[in-house]
Amino acid sequence: MAGRVTATKPKNEACVYRLKVTLKRSKPPIWRRLEVRSDTTLEMLHNILQIAMGWSNDHLHQFVIDDTYYSSPPPGYDDADFYVDAEPGQNFTLAQVAPVEKTKFIYEYDFGDGWEHQILVEKIQPLEPGKDYPVCVTGKRACPPEDIGGIWGYDFFLQAIKDPKHPRRKRYIERFGDLTDYDPEAFDLDAVNDELKKIK
Repeated sequence: MAGRVTATKPKNEACVYRLKVTLKRSKPPIWRRLEVRSDTTLEMLHNILQIAMGWSNDHLHQFVIDDTYYSSPPPGYDDADFYVDAEPGQNFTLAQVAPVEKTKFIYEYDFGDGWEHQILVEKIQPLEPGKDYPVCVTGKRACPPEDIGGIWGYDFFLQAIKDPKHPRRKRYIERFGDLTDYDPEAFDLDAVNDELKKIK
């Protein structure tokens, strides 16, 4: 599938997409595995990803799928021209834009820092009776702090945590407080799923 995707009628029967979401260029990788319904819109998927990854939803976002851009400006955002070439994310579902397993696409958050996430459709399977969706199945490592300068700024931040003499350490302490409060290996699955329940 290539080029612009045309909105089509979703399949009558919803199913479950298992997604592997990996923050690109993160080493060791920061990732989440999610299960979401096939009739989830891209705008709702954006909200799910914000919670699962740990972002604060303070910046613009877009999905890039087969050279087509999908997004929606947040309420009150006055630069509508920025989105002139983007399809409205609320009008497209996962089933429409990623109809088969092994599809890969990009979710970008904060165009200044450029946090790019690769999303892989690992499996498409039937809904499990009695199970609530969306759900985060597992994941690894903490979300980087917001507005830190992208993945390269995050690398400097991690170095400063370990090195009391790091030239940027004082700046980070002034901005983020006690650096010992941040654990790059931490991931609270239960807390993520508690938040996901609130958006159903």
